Amino acid sequence: MPRVSIIVPVYNGESTIGDCIESIFALSFPRNDVELLLIDNASSDGTSKILDGYRDRAIILHETKRGPAAARNRGLSNATGDIVAFTDADCVVHRDWLRRIIAPLRDPVVGIVGGTILAIKPCNAVEKFGERIHDQRMAIEYYSPPYAITMNWASRRSVLEEVGLFDEDLLRCEDCDLAYRVVGGGYRIVHEPAAVVYHHNEQSLRGLIAEGYAHGYHSIPLLKKHDQFVRTFVAGSAATPTPSSPADARYWRVFNFGKVTGKAVGSLRSKLYRNKRSA
Repeated sequence: MPRVSIIVPVYNGESTIGDCIESIFALSFPRNDVELLLIDNASSDGTSKILDGYRDRAIILHETKRGPAAARNRGLSNATGDIVAFTDADCVVHRDWLRRIIAPLRDPVVGIVGGTILAIKPCNAVEKFGERIHDQRMAIEYYSPPYAITMNWASRRSVLEEVGLFDEDLLRCEDCDLAYRVVGGGYRIVHEPAAVVYHHNEQSLRGLIAEGYAHGYHSIPLLKKHDQFVRTFVAGSAATPTPSSPADARYWRVFNFGKVTGKAVGSLRSKLYRNKRSA
């Protein structure tokens, strides 16, 4: 077995981080071949106290620069595994997750493996719809350019070091940015459906709008950074999921309303910032 470093950033995750850690300790993977790095991203709740209880079984780190990119980079700088796997503090991993997600990395052309992201059960209809937003198969096999989501991601550490780790100037969409650079470096992203994590999705329509807003707002600096790269991909891929039911269509409208609003605000603020700098 290769040595694997699992990196989990956490910010104010006192309600979920315990379940996440316990699921990682229950993995069907040789314990001596795994190291767990938990990065407290300047939490102000009881997260630090919970993490202290795992110091005998995990590496506890602190990162004061806000954002998951900075937290994951702190983990990467301390990781010793040849392979790194990422999940989030509000996720629970399936016991076979790690064994499944690292298997495709035997192919040296594969730079990222992204697994399946499901809603933690029991869940309501909005939480179930969150599986559509976090559909790794769509992100990897249909979207152009492809990307992967860091709540269920594995790579060889050498690949990430080659392309430059996470961009700490991006507070969100840092996984898309890194995935684009990995693809631009000549590597493939593959989907491994049997590598499953369960995520606490948004529970309400208001939360769905907020999530869409965040996606739209933070996509502006991402697309600006990768404008030329995105233009090299042929348009017309299946970039818009087809609603599977009237309820599914309704949730997409709600999410996309937030996304369009976020993009509009992000574009306006970016324009105002450019005008201010040029004045």
